[in-house]
Amino acid sequence: MDGKSSAQAFRAQLVVPEQRQMYDYWQELAGETAIPCRADFNPAKLPRLLPGISLIDVKGDIESCSVRLAGTRLREIYDREVTGMLVGEMPPANKRDYWLAAYHRTINDALPTQGVLRGPMVNKEHVVQYWLKLPLRTSSNSVGMVLCYDHFVPASEILHEEESKISIAS
Repeated sequence: MDGKSSAQAFRAQLVVPEQRQMYDYWQELAGETAIPCRADFNPAKLPRLLPGISLIDVKGDIESCSVRLAGTRLREIYDREVTGMLVGEMPPANKRDYWLAAYHRTINDALPTQGVLRGPMVNKEHVVQYWLKLPLRTSSNSVGMVLCYDHFVPASEILHEEESKISIAS
């Protein structure tokens, strides 16, 4: 599959419109290169998405990467400020391997990753997290940052939406 087809296939997997908006902006910044440069990213271009945006500084091994910037929505979900935390220390501990694998693919393979996770935190099982991680290169052309977008939805909204689809299909 060529790069354009691969990008189209990845975009088609993005469920949330805001994820597609973020991915399209990232693709636009990349232009003819595989991944865009961090210096080209301007969060002010996506004002509506700011609460869900975070930037991860890539340093050494994946567990040593740190959260440079975290939107206010992440603070609400994690019940604490996560700016400055190391990726390896991010809560919850029971999802640590899941997140390390996602960062590994984004950083080491320099590929966008996305997924859906129910219950991003203990006592938040009623929340579904749609996440997107996009590599950003430094001047050395290696991945120096990860641009993240997290969208949180009450699980009840998703269940209601699925029930509506089933009713329509019946």
